[in-house]
Amino acid sequence: MAVSFEGYERRIDKINACLAENGISSLEEALQICQDKGVDPRAIVENVQSIAFENAKWAYTLGCALAIKKGAKNASEAAAIIGEGLQAFCVPGSVAEDRKVGLGHGNLGAMLLGDDTECFAFLAGHESFAAAEGAIGIAMNANKARKKPLRVILNGLGKDAAQIIARINGFTYVKTQFDYFTSELKIVEKIPYSDGPRAEVNCYGADDVREGVAIMWHENVDISITGNSTNPTRRTSTSRSPVTPPTPRASSTPLRAPTSRSACWLARSTSPSLPAAAPAVPCTPITWLLALLPTA
Repeated sequence: MAVSFEGYERRIDKINACLAENGISSLEEALQICQDKGVDPRAIVENVQSIAFENAKWAYTLGCALAIKKGAKNASEAAAIIGEGLQAFCVPGSVAEDRKVGLGHGNLGAMLLGDDTECFAFLAGHESFAAAEGAIGIAMNANKARKKPLRVILNGLGKDAAQIIARINGFTYVKTQFDYFTSELKIVEKIPYSDGPRAEVNCYGADDVREGVAIMWHENVDISITGNSTNPTRRTSTSRSPVTPPTPRASSTPLRAPTSRSACWLARSTSPSLPAAAPAVPCTPITWLLALLPTA
């Protein structure tokens, strides 16, 4: 099979270095390694998201070959190794490479396949069909490697948009009402649009960020990710014994104060290349930029 994908010239040197480091001669051999084990990563990617680019199909092919070569013992371990293949496809000098987005996606998969994760949230504008397709793929496949089912929700702005997305994809639309004086969230109505696994995905629409955060608390979300793939994967906490929260990092993902369980996941899953949050600097008219710019 002739290998060709988007941005080939910018990516191939880094990909070849990863292949050589792991004793694989080419992407064609990587595909053969997978097929010899009865795995077709390209077909799996296409089935999850039919509009996926060729570089995504080959990136997962490389990642799966690495997991096989390294002898991954379970799905969670394999997912983390697959992230190494995804990282090899990040264009040198790009934001994706700098933020270690490939490794972050691998860590995300590892966490979703671990049984200590109970609920995962996509945070995105509900115009994002890609997020809906991702939710479908996770809901239908993650539980094959888990002992207890993973709950998956979509959470974004716009109740009408949320209901439309739920209806199109067979999710369950959850209509909420938020009291801005008491911060109480009420479930007004739940409408399942199918009878199968897709109905297990709850789809929420919020009128603003306050309601969106209340929805996250209501669902007891463990892990969330935004539509902005440059945000490192991170875990929100559950209602267990609190500890002192770490210095916050820049993200549009609502975060809760971490617990003893979530703190270790936060440390493992956050990109080491993301600049540390700004040190304490008095916010005077002269110095406020010093405090904000490092977290941008």
